[in-house]
Amino acid sequence: MQTDPSRVLTVLLAGGKGQRLGALTADRAKPAVPFGGAYRIIDFALSNIVNSRLGKVLVPVQYRSRSLSEHIRRDWNRFFNPARDEFIETLPPQQVVERWYSGTADAVAQSLFAIREEKPEKVLILSGDHIYKMNYRHMISAHEESGAKVTVASVEVARAEAGGFGVLHVDERDAILRFQEKPKDPEPIPGNPDLCLASMGIYVFDYDVLEQLVVADSKDPASSHDFGKDILPKLVGRKDLFAYRFLDLNKKQTKYWRDVGTVDAYYEANMDLIAIDPQLNLYDPEWPIYRQASLASPAKFVFDGQNWPDDRAGFAVDSLVSSGVIVSGSRVYRSILSPGVRTHSWSLVEDSILLGNVRVRRHAKIRRAIIDKDVEVPEGEEIGYDLEKDRKRFFVSEGGIVVIGKRTVIKPTSS
Repeated sequence: MQTDPSRVLTVLLAGGKGQRLGALTADRAKPAVPFGGAYRIIDFALSNIVNSRLGKVLVPVQYRSRSLSEHIRRDWNRFFNPARDEFIETLPPQQVVERWYSGTADAVAQSLFAIREEKPEKVLILSGDHIYKMNYRHMISAHEESGAKVTVASVEVARAEAGGFGVLHVDERDAILRFQEKPKDPEPIPGNPDLCLASMGIYVFDYDVLEQLVVADSKDPASSHDFGKDILPKLVGRKDLFAYRFLDLNKKQTKYWRDVGTVDAYYEANMDLIAIDPQLNLYDPEWPIYRQASLASPAKFVFDGQNWPDDRAGFAVDSLVSSGVIVSGSRVYRSILSPGVRTHSWSLVEDSILLGNVRVRRHAKIRRAIIDKDVEVPEGEEIGYDLEKDRKRFFVSEGGIVVIGKRTVIKPTSS
């Protein structure tokens, strides 16, 4: 990368409401949703920034931002050294146009005053709600080598799934020829009719070009003020608009990039972590995924179940178990237990995600569920076994995943 890294400013967009995640975003922004037991969704983009050694980060926030802002202040400031003029700063809407952010481009437009103060040469724009590993310096270098003014990160996706993304069509140099936003009939990659090239929502702009584009867009009353919907399609045909092919640092056979915007996608991405050979590698010391510093006690497993099933047995198989968890005489299969979870005697947890401080009382049974923080599952309760019954009390996704919101009071079945 020729540009001095101190002249690169990263804008990490984290104001999304995440409505399709339902109860999980009732009182937190989508990037702040816990993931994989010990992480939050935004930790993946933040880890990529730190591992890429980029030291100037603005995080525009908006919806239910307290949890996210506290997480960044408490757990991420330690990676940025003010003595080297490094920082990470959350930036709420400044109401300079007397409205909230109305799209990704509008969030940048309303943040221009802060961006200008840093006098960057390049601006890297990221979304805070995707799961992947990427060295952003490689993309910035490719941006400079191609002579681009705007570069869009791209990844191959199955054509059957491409209708939910912005789809790029490129020439042999990866100059972008056409752009389709969430097309009904996505254009495949030439020579491969089963794959499309999708935008990852990651962009590198020369600063002067970015400012010109978002200012002009902010004055367009017909615009929804979104990079994918409004700005990028208008740039098609320019010789300085290029795609960058995602170089995955996950060290697996297939590239790993997940949009966890729906309950089912979020559930499946979490379940990716518990396979014997997990699709996402959280254990690579060369590209670590950082998380909140924990003062919780080690996880604990109680009762050996020598005469099981008559005796209590406390164990977890094919699961992720976080700090502070106590599995007391209960069985846990293919599940993720977040910090502070307690499962009590003769309870059963299968194929589920339990977020912080969930309590599962004796003889309760949970299957294919996501239970948010500070929920107590009463003794003998069954969740995920009768979806019609569950739909009357909780949210059930298209894929049959039961979601119980934070601090929900579950009345015992016998009451």
